[in-house]
Amino acid sequence: MTLIEGFEAAGARAPHSLPTITVIVPATDLPSTLPRCRAAIESAAQPPEELLVVDGPPGAGPAEARNLGAARARGEILVFIDADVEVHEDALARVRHAFARDEELVALFGSYDDSPDVDGLVSAFRNLLHHHVHRSSAGPAETFWTGLGAIRRETFLASGGFDASLAMLEDVDLGMRLREARARIELDPGLLGTHLKCFSLYEMIRSDLLDRGVPWVELLLRSGRISTTLNLGWRHRLSAVASLVFAVALAARRPARAAPALGALVILNRSFYSLLWRRRGPLGACAGVALHVVHHLTAALALPLGVLVYMRRRRSASRSAREPRASRAPAPSRDRRREASEPSPVALQR
Repeated sequence: MTLIEGFEAAGARAPHSLPTITVIVPATDLPSTLPRCRAAIESAAQPPEELLVVDGPPGAGPAEARNLGAARARGEILVFIDADVEVHEDALARVRHAFARDEELVALFGSYDDSPDVDGLVSAFRNLLHHHVHRSSAGPAETFWTGLGAIRRETFLASGGFDASLAMLEDVDLGMRLREARARIELDPGLLGTHLKCFSLYEMIRSDLLDRGVPWVELLLRSGRISTTLNLGWRHRLSAVASLVFAVALAARRPARAAPALGALVILNRSFYSLLWRRRGPLGACAGVALHVVHHLTAALALPLGVLVYMRRRRSASRSAREPRASRAPAPSRDRRREASEPSPVALQR
C-alpha cells in the first residue's frame, strides 16, 4: 500500500505574492534518517503548505515514489528532497523567492553543504566532492537533481514526470528532456542541505560505477548528446586522464612518469583539495587526493562498461522487435491498461 503523509503547518501558507510549495520525500525503504529530514522541513523558514512522504508501495523505486507524490500534490512548486538530506532553514524560502522573482525559471536545484554530518574520511570526501562540483557549476544547468530540487508542477506533469523504467539518474534524464524543450534550469549553490549518508570505500566505488557512471554513459548514448556539465566538464575529464596515467605508471614502477601525472591532478583540483584541507586537515586532504584517483579511475572504467551495456540493450531491443507478432504476449485491454496506469489508493494523514 502507498502511504503519503500530508500536513498544512500553522503559519506555513506563503504570502500571496509567493508560490505555494509541496515537498515530496521518497521513503519506500524507510531510512533511519527520515525523522531528521522531516523535522528540518517542518521547522524551516516559510515551511511548505504540504509535505508528502511516500513510503510505498513495497519495492517501488525513487522515481515511482516521486511520481506518485507529484500526482497528489497541490502546490504550484514541487520540491523533491531525499530522505537522507536535512535542508537548511532558509532552503524553502530561497525556492519560493527564486520562482516568484523569475517567471521564466522552470526548475532549480542546490547542493549538499560543506559540513556533512557523517564520520570517516570516505564519507567526508564523497560529500565534499559533491558540494564542490555543484558550487563550481552555479548558474544555468543542463540537468536536474532530486537530492534538493524544485520544479513547477505544471511543467513536471506536462513532461511526463520521471522515467520510472530507469534504475538510476531519472532526475538527470528529466533535466535533459527539459533542456531539449528549451526550459531554463538553474543551479543555486546557496540552496543547501546536509547529507546524512555514510560511505565505505566499497560503497563509494560501487555507487560511482553502477549507480552513476554506467547509467550516465547509457543516458548520454541514448540521447546522442555530449555533455560538459557538472562532473563531465573538461577539468574532470583531464583529471581522469591524469589519474589513469598516474595509476599505470605507478603499477609499472615508473615514478618519473607518475609524479608529473599526480602533479597535474593536484593543479587541476587545487580548489577542491584546499576545501578538504580546511574541513578535514592535512590528513584529510592527502587522503582526498588518493580517493580522488580512485574516483576518477572508477569513472574511466564506467565508460567502456556503459558502452557495452548500452549495446547489449540495443541488441536485445532489436531482437524483440524482430520477433513474430504471434509469439508476443497479447496486449492488455484498454480498461486494464488504464487500471494499471492509475496510482494505488493513498492515505493522507494531517
